[in-house]
Amino acid sequence: MNKVIVMGRLGRDPELKYTPTSLAVCSFSVATSESWKDKSGNRQEKTEWHNIVVYGKQAENCNMYLKKGRQALVSGKLQTRSWEDKQGSKRYMTEIVAENIQFIGDASRNQCQNSDTGNYESSDSLSADTDYNFTSDDIPF
Repeated sequence: MNKVIVMGRLGRDPELKYTPTSLAVCSFSVATSESWKDKSGNRQEKTEWHNIVVYGKQAENCNMYLKKGRQALVSGKLQTRSWEDKQGSKRYMTEIVAENIQFIGDASRNQCQNSDTGNYESSDSLSADTDYNFTSDDIPF
């Protein structure tokens, strides 16, 4: 089973692009943090950054409603893609391909309001068996 769920804050505004076949692709990063006390009783904190990619109508919604600092609950699957950079070196990126995103927190701070709670959950999910007929070369970032 390949399932990931993270809740954190966006580290940058979403970036929306389109494939040559006009499929919307949105990317952004989410930070998750954990804290603990070490043996000396001092508080320690560690932050992990997660690269998120979203497709279709859900990508357009993310671009519209998410902004840097906004919280999001993301569920999806891990995927590693590879490409060759300009110097000819093989590069790899592991990212979460989002299947469902729930926007958390006060949406009015980000100039959007959707429903009484300020949360937005898209019903446009990307299922694992969906075939959009594109390769990693088509992804515009």
